[in-house]
Amino acid sequence: MSIQLLFTAATATVGKNLAPTPPMGWMNWEIFRCQTDCSKYNESCINEYLFTTMTDRLVSDGYLAAGYEGIHIDDCWMRKNPERDPQGKLFPDPERFPHGFKWLGEYMHNKSVKFAIYTAESPHTCAGYPASADHEVTDADTFAEWGVDYVKVDGCGDKTYYPTGYPAMGNALVNSGRDIVYSCSWPAYLGSNESSKPYTAMAAAHCNLWRNWADIQCNWNSLSGIIEHWGQWGSVLRDAAKTGAWNDPDMLLIGNDCITADEARTQMALWSISAAPLIMGNDLRIVPDSHKEILLNKEAIAIDQDSLGVQGIRVQNEATFQVWTRPLANGDVAYGLYNPTSTSQTARVTFDSESKVRDIWEQKDLGSFTTYSTTVPSHGTAFLRVSK
Repeated sequence: MSIQLLFTAATATVGKNLAPTPPMGWMNWEIFRCQTDCSKYNESCINEYLFTTMTDRLVSDGYLAAGYEGIHIDDCWMRKNPERDPQGKLFPDPERFPHGFKWLGEYMHNKSVKFAIYTAESPHTCAGYPASADHEVTDADTFAEWGVDYVKVDGCGDKTYYPTGYPAMGNALVNSGRDIVYSCSWPAYLGSNESSKPYTAMAAAHCNLWRNWADIQCNWNSLSGIIEHWGQWGSVLRDAAKTGAWNDPDMLLIGNDCITADEARTQMALWSISAAPLIMGNDLRIVPDSHKEILLNKEAIAIDQDSLGVQGIRVQNEATFQVWTRPLANGDVAYGLYNPTSTSQTARVTFDSESKVRDIWEQKDLGSFTTYSTTVPSHGTAFLRVSK
């Protein structure tokens, strides 16, 4: 079957275009969740030590140099009682963050790492901590004072508030005096029908990226379910995304023992073809070498960060394999030959004319082909860069 590529280059930008390519970094939620008992779980507690340690590992282990530039603090950082200080501002729990967030942001910035935090468009976060509904201006100004570079804004409450709350926070961030990337979870609370979601309104609210659908869990069923959702809704999601306004299928599980190396390669390939944020959800202190190699694969990262900014989609869905493609700025095309089955399969793709094929995983040229076929392991993906 010959694959016909029908893409329109994304030329529109959103807000200040603070995310010209999909954001990259590390986030604590997938592994560390909301552990706040630091006396019992000091190595995994949501505290200052965890985030300074991960900042150091981001730098020393080569992730920052590869493009993973942010450390993202998710839910549970806030003080619960009182919920705000006498000036009405959120503040981090002083026992777990004794130096405060301005200090922590400076610690990250001194290592050329960006500082990202979390709040929600509801009275309280999903874990029950104070959040930003009706406090958007105060909180945006506070984040700017702390030197925050990126804020993830969850839902967690009354969905009828979102059409008011998310634009209010977007405007407040724009007017805060600091460039802050704005990640909106608005569409994640609106069901599975991507065609019914107000993506135009999200872009108008200055959202630079948005969490579209279900939260990822650390297992193959969750990961493969998100892949299938992106496959089914690919054309709708592609049309919603533009430079500076990205779809976000959630964190990378790569680096954890809940998925195999082949499954990790599949996530890296299909997230990169989908122009998705590459935000790791692992413990940087214990990433296996086989997974670290995937995370630091410079050719895979280059596809994710390609300047054309067009999201790729699934273009062929067979019983034993799928073909996903993404057009790239220099005229090349990225291909992912994905095997969702429980056994190895032969995947085959036919090009319109003889084309040069490069293996992204091996980082080597394979030759010129009109039809290319390869054996793909169970849950694995052959990742190719194809040029004329």
